[in-house]
Amino acid sequence: MFSSVLSAAIMGVECFPVRVEADVSDGLPMFNMVGYLTSQVREAQDRVKTAMRNMGIALPPKRVTINLSPGDLRKDGPAFDLPIAAAILTALGYLEEVMVKDVLIVGELSLDGSVHPVSGILAMVDKAKEMGCRACVLPKENWREGQIIQGIPVAGVSTLRETIEMLRSGDFERFQLENPVGEVFYREPEYSLDFDEIQGQEAVKRAAVVAAAGFHNFLMIGPPGAGKTMVARRLPTIMPQPSLEECIEISRIYSIAGLLPADSPLMAARPFRAPHHTLSPQALAGGGRIPRPGEITLAHRGILFLDELTEFSRVSLEILRQPLEDRQISIARAMGSFCFPANCMVVAAMNPCGCGYFPDMNRCTCRPGDISKYLRKISGPLLDRMDICVEAGAVEYQDIAVKRKKGPSSAELRKEITRVHKTQEERFRGTEIRFNSQIPGSELETYCPVEKQGRELLEKAYKKMNFSIRGYHRILKTARTIADLEGEEILLKSHISEAICYRKADKKYWKI
Repeated sequence: MFSSVLSAAIMGVECFPVRVEADVSDGLPMFNMVGYLTSQVREAQDRVKTAMRNMGIALPPKRVTINLSPGDLRKDGPAFDLPIAAAILTALGYLEEVMVKDVLIVGELSLDGSVHPVSGILAMVDKAKEMGCRACVLPKENWREGQIIQGIPVAGVSTLRETIEMLRSGDFERFQLENPVGEVFYREPEYSLDFDEIQGQEAVKRAAVVAAAGFHNFLMIGPPGAGKTMVARRLPTIMPQPSLEECIEISRIYSIAGLLPADSPLMAARPFRAPHHTLSPQALAGGGRIPRPGEITLAHRGILFLDELTEFSRVSLEILRQPLEDRQISIARAMGSFCFPANCMVVAAMNPCGCGYFPDMNRCTCRPGDISKYLRKISGPLLDRMDICVEAGAVEYQDIAVKRKKGPSSAELRKEITRVHKTQEERFRGTEIRFNSQIPGSELETYCPVEKQGRELLEKAYKKMNFSIRGYHRILKTARTIADLEGEEILLKSHISEAICYRKADKKYWKI
């Protein structure tokens, strides 16, 4: 007999439907699987046969052929174990065809018949809803994750026998949550860090607020112990919570990467990724035989923090150039091209020289040639893509006194930045733009009107400091955010002046 069960496969960050077909016929006893399969999928035949036997289901001595369609889509991972078992059981008559019709089934089988969790559930359930399926059957450990997608019944099973009972009953509705997903999972994140813990560095903190308000790329240069990492790690605490749609988008990526926390299936906070400087280019961009999301994609809608920027390999850093412009990264493999989202805010920190104390010549022990060689590790095109570049000097003694006046807290700054984000949301409503940093060059005249004195200052700075066109555009975008923080619609001279100052540091050091 022939049967067919619906499942799904993950390629990159996209989900594709897969039809698991089973044919049980007379002939020489054998178990054959086809359909462009990896070794992980081929191993399913031993897991499925043993699991069925240990569940008391005898597989008759017949010719069993399994086909995973479409044949030009490469299938990987153990998620096809359960649908293969369901297809065989339907072909053998244990289940009726109507019981598995329009039901998406995924899960890994153990030899004793228990069902183990798999990655990518969020994308699979979303695809099932898009296809109009009447239900999803998935591992019980993935049940909370699957419930995030509303509008489709999701059943969690722990064993193969329970799967059979569930499909026979068809009672999927009782597995739905009683409360909407927003009430259950979408809650304000709690942070153990606070911005008021940062002592001194007022200019750096101001730059951090501007960067968070407009989602601008942010580079800090300064000696060791100046607080650069401290500022970066507190940036998520001043950024507003992402919308529910953004949370689902972030959670989908983490689900595919297998990094979604079991106790929190919805990523309610913006991601903060801080990879070590020894990471490979593939780990940063994503890749592998079957490409998986890299650090820049895992930071989507959040922050990618590159501490000790000059210690990263040149190849790894140059990979960032295209994603910083396009907000996505494309990876080509023999089996096809993959496009990963990479709309993140890049925050970086570095020392000005090998010893870390330049330009303080009383402490710096580096020769001019060594300083120049050290700084050349960062290419000019990459620096040009950093909207804000500030100098974090050594902290003064009065700033670390015990009885000091605390600055604004993360909650206070988050309230101000939330207001600016709402202003941008209203401004760009009906477009694909979300933040000021994403304004295309063709739209700058529309969104960034500048007063006469500001225009004159821009012209002088452009001629004297030899800015590139990209640098000029980024000054306007940063000034737009500064004006939003001040509640101004027109970009004033003071806004342009501050934005230009954020481009000074990269000129100061790199002209050595």
